[in-house]
Amino acid sequence: MAGRGPGGPGGGTAITVSVAPVTKGDLPVHYHALGTVTAYNTVNVRARVSGQLVKVPFQEGQQVKAGDVLAVIDPRPFQAALDQAVGTLQQNQAQLKNAQIDLARYKGLYAEDSIAKQTLDTQEALVRQYEGTLRTNQGQVDDAKLNLEFTQVRAPISGRVGLRQVDVGNLVTSGDTTPLVVITQVRPISVVFSLPQQQLGTVARQLSGSQPVPVEALDRNQNQTLASGVLKTLDNQIDTTTGTVKLKAAFENADQRLFPNQFVNVRLLAETLHGVLSIPANAVQRGNDGTYVYIADADGKAKRQLVTLGTSENEQVVVTEGLKEGQRVVVEGTDRLRDGTRLHIVASDEQARAAATEEGEAASPKPFGSGSPAQDDGKSE
Repeated sequence: MAGRGPGGPGGGTAITVSVAPVTKGDLPVHYHALGTVTAYNTVNVRARVSGQLVKVPFQEGQQVKAGDVLAVIDPRPFQAALDQAVGTLQQNQAQLKNAQIDLARYKGLYAEDSIAKQTLDTQEALVRQYEGTLRTNQGQVDDAKLNLEFTQVRAPISGRVGLRQVDVGNLVTSGDTTPLVVITQVRPISVVFSLPQQQLGTVARQLSGSQPVPVEALDRNQNQTLASGVLKTLDNQIDTTTGTVKLKAAFENADQRLFPNQFVNVRLLAETLHGVLSIPANAVQRGNDGTYVYIADADGKAKRQLVTLGTSENEQVVVTEGLKEGQRVVVEGTDRLRDGTRLHIVASDEQARAAATEEGEAASPKPFGSGSPAQDDGKSE
């Protein structure tokens, strides 16, 4: 009986295709963005007193802890100022003690009506004057101690020091705009990225939940995961120019694969869809009447089926209407299909590679397709 052509309905020549099943299960949904690695904290270390830089004990690029000495300013002028302040304090302490002794004696004489009230009042005022002077002297001593302490410039945070900006021997002041060195906190470290405002609701809902929101930082080609972290916060306003909102994720960065100002690809787990039907994205076709797929029916023929799609992820797309679990959709060879076309179903390239691997690992490998007809029929549905 004459056929209707290779590609027509009921054609005598079957079209070779590959199929994939409609599967039901959980599908994680990720949002993708380009992010910039930023130090968790960045500190410009500057001198707090003026003087000559006499020592820089750190090594450029090393890890330092908060409190480590990074630079030493000549302490001698500040030690001299402290000694002078202490001497003045001790001198006035002696004067106060003498005035207090005189006051006690004057009180006894006044009780005996041996001195005038004015003499007693004058001595009491002198004691209060010396007490005020001592408080001023104590403040001067404390200030001198602080200045002497500031001659040792210490790391305010733990992190990695950069290149030294000022060399030993230079005169530094508290008003210098150039820092001695810059410290960046890289463990942990953060990544800042932006997402469209349409995705804000899902992210905000996940962030307010009890479970952390996983975030991954990938290399430029998105082939390798550099670090895994969690979403920490999102900005409090949308950029009206771009219609996006900024977010910040934190990473432990124990192996220091993330570096400040590095560009990375960000993948954020927005949600997980449970119990959804999905098919490979390359099975989806688009026509004037909408989105459709070709189903391989029980008679080995193609059936054109309109579908309604949901979100897509990792070359899988969710199907909300039009398909049932277990149906087979054509993923390769769709360009020559029509409704009712006979199908010759073969394994896809990926399926063939997987099958070849399994056969190669078997104890008694068999050539591809060498089974009995009954066995072959059992493999093709």
